[in-house]
Amino acid sequence: MFNFNLNGNVVTAGEDINLLEYLRENTRLTSVKNGCGEGACGACMVLVDGKAMRACILTTAKVEGKSVLTVEGISEREKDVYSWAFADAGAVQCGFCIPGMVISAKGLLDKNLNPTSQEIKNALKGNICRCTGYVKIEKAIAMVAKALREGYIPPKVECKGLMGENLHRVDAKEKVLGTAEYVDDMQVEGMLYGSALRTKYPRALVKSIDISEAEKHPGVVAVVIAKDVPGKRFIGHLVKDWPAMIAVGEETRYVGDSVALVAATSKKALKEALNLIKVDYEERTPLTSPTMAIEEGAAKIHEGGNVLRKELLKRGNVDEAIAKAKYVVTEKYSTPFTEHAFLEPECALAMPDGDGVLLYTGGQNIYDEQHEISDLLGLPADKIRVISKYVGGGFGGKEDMSVQHHAALLAYVSKKPVKVLLSRKESLMVHPKRHAAEMEVTTACDENGIITAFKATIVTDCGAYASLAGPVLQRACTHAAGPYNFQNVQVEGMTVYTNNPPGGAFRGFGVTQSAFASECNLNLLAEKLGISPWEIRFRNAIEPGQVLPNGQIAGPDTALKETLLAVKEEFEKHTYAGIACAMKNSGLGVGVPDVGRCRLTVIDGKVHVRTGAACIGQGLGTVTTQMVCETLRISPELVVVDAPDTSITPNSGTTTASRQTVFAGEATKQAALKLKEALKEKSLGELNGEDFYGEYVGVTDPMGSDKANPVSHVAYGFATQVVILDENGMLKKVVAAHDVGKAVNPINVEGQIEGGVTMSLGYALTEDYPLKNAVPTAKFGTLGLFRATNVPEIQPIIVEKNKDSLAYGAKGIGEIVSIPTAPAVQGAYFRLDGNFRTKLPLEDTAYRKKK
Repeated sequence: MFNFNLNGNVVTAGEDINLLEYLRENTRLTSVKNGCGEGACGACMVLVDGKAMRACILTTAKVEGKSVLTVEGISEREKDVYSWAFADAGAVQCGFCIPGMVISAKGLLDKNLNPTSQEIKNALKGNICRCTGYVKIEKAIAMVAKALREGYIPPKVECKGLMGENLHRVDAKEKVLGTAEYVDDMQVEGMLYGSALRTKYPRALVKSIDISEAEKHPGVVAVVIAKDVPGKRFIGHLVKDWPAMIAVGEETRYVGDSVALVAATSKKALKEALNLIKVDYEERTPLTSPTMAIEEGAAKIHEGGNVLRKELLKRGNVDEAIAKAKYVVTEKYSTPFTEHAFLEPECALAMPDGDGVLLYTGGQNIYDEQHEISDLLGLPADKIRVISKYVGGGFGGKEDMSVQHHAALLAYVSKKPVKVLLSRKESLMVHPKRHAAEMEVTTACDENGIITAFKATIVTDCGAYASLAGPVLQRACTHAAGPYNFQNVQVEGMTVYTNNPPGGAFRGFGVTQSAFASECNLNLLAEKLGISPWEIRFRNAIEPGQVLPNGQIAGPDTALKETLLAVKEEFEKHTYAGIACAMKNSGLGVGVPDVGRCRLTVIDGKVHVRTGAACIGQGLGTVTTQMVCETLRISPELVVVDAPDTSITPNSGTTTASRQTVFAGEATKQAALKLKEALKEKSLGELNGEDFYGEYVGVTDPMGSDKANPVSHVAYGFATQVVILDENGMLKKVVAAHDVGKAVNPINVEGQIEGGVTMSLGYALTEDYPLKNAVPTAKFGTLGLFRATNVPEIQPIIVEKNKDSLAYGAKGIGEIVSIPTAPAVQGAYFRLDGNFRTKLPLEDTAYRKKK
């Protein structure tokens, strides 16, 4: 028996168990989040006798006689102040890390109500945020300190919610106080715990699976293997190549493959049962690189061969232009696999629902999940209802099935509710990563520095399954030549199956890789010309009416030159400054069907926004609220954003490709215009129960179109970033100017910029996902993620030029913010020491010494 004070009350734990598990499972204090279970992320931070500590590395015995405080236990005054400050500062995105941040802040402010910026950074050193870049969290804590110090009472914030206003995020308070419900916060009566037995080897023949001992375990309710799948065992986003489980007689393809599923009455029984399953493997040599996988005679990972897809983008006469050029630069570049490191590990809760399944999930599109689970279970789609809870970050890493299909299958077989949660170790193994890429790029220009030709080959490591490798390769190719005005382009791309973890969607979607190569080449050309890296970009920057390298005519909203001018002064006044530009599409484009959908339903005098579009931290609920308020001129208090739910919210496509602000936003606007017409005759009260539907269809031309000027995408954002180093090679400042069309909510746009910059500072300098014979070796704490103490000053500059009525002029911001950072860092180091680095993360820097 272990007694301790919990939020002001003495409690007794009957056994010595993990404190995080005790708080979440026994006392239901779900503000304490399970982010990594390894003591690395800080999402489970609690105060123990006033000191911020990680609950996941404590036990009930270790806190005996001590005082433990969670966010639920702070005073009402503090709850008001923290909720106001974090919302007002724009410090909340996915929200999963925020209660832990609040606890770390309270640990500091209880001792020091007038902290310096560095003291706030130090207090947050144990907390990781993957969304915000920490900047606005630090600002919020300073605001809390001032309010508590001066007795300030936060006012009721009045905001009309119009376009361009800093409306508080609609979900900020719940996320700050830990009352926002993520899937793992849910418990239902009779719930079982489910998990998969993963293969021991990245490539091995499964000769037999013996589940007999596991089935005898008294806590086991169901054991499922491949032959028990009632529908189609192979699923996948676009290519149905990914088996829900590996069958006897098949080869495993990577270490995330599952060979059996278990549902049990407790976590302890589940773990024991998984250990009782006996699998006889015949280990085989894994194919660990594209080079190895395309060798003559290489084993086939899939029946169709190891080359998943090839792409070719060709315009003009590249070889002739290169031959005539004054200056030509050719370099090879290498970028690694990268882990998304969202703070919330994958979790799903499924339960029987009549003769179908009800699934609670935290992914990037409930309809993708519905369709793939429908295939797996052999049921009509309308028998699978999917409801999204809050999503603790995604960045592309929650587009594929990870736990959803396993939870649904176990619930369908056992006829009981089943929760499946990945441990952080499993998460690192299972979900697709940013593709590793090998690139060779040639860039040519004339004597005036005008680019005349671009030629590239791009080979990406697809990993074991297709996921979104095809579209990622497409985007890497279509954007490789950059946001410049020239027409001789040849880009050849290939993505190759290996036995590595799959590559998939990741913020930037292939362009982070190809832009690193193409932007770095420009720095070498500038050096040959004797002009500045800024100047070569400005001379070639695309302008409205000119033709992009992919053939599309740049629209009147194009503002690349404006972003370059916005950073010119900062770039020129610093000796060790690097610069890079980028463009990024909004929407799927390239002829792929792309539709945004929304229903507005009037219930009890309020307008309910209903769209299947997922919010993964970018603030979509706030965007759609402001679209409604702008159109109807009603108070935000009259708008309710309902959770994505296949039974009531129409399919607005996946949250990917920086598309939802434009696509779901415009669909919301269209629905609101219909409601506006109805309000001319009736009041909201009189329209009770009525629905107003809107949709937006993005029409584009496919890759390889024979049009002279195909429309590849409905919209592009443009950006220029400058990274400044001190004389010791430490980050000093980042200036990030982004053409966003029209900022729906400026403070949220700034937060996206700061978060994306910080993520890619890590990509440039410290982050890696090392593999040994196709097996990941990193833990969450060794991925090289930036912490608050690593982040320099970040100056976001919002450039607004778009007059188009589409989504009131807004363009996507989520992905482009991560694209120019790494090449800008590379350019800064090139100016510092003359060493031209071609591999990420950059070697021999102040952040990563030469081995």
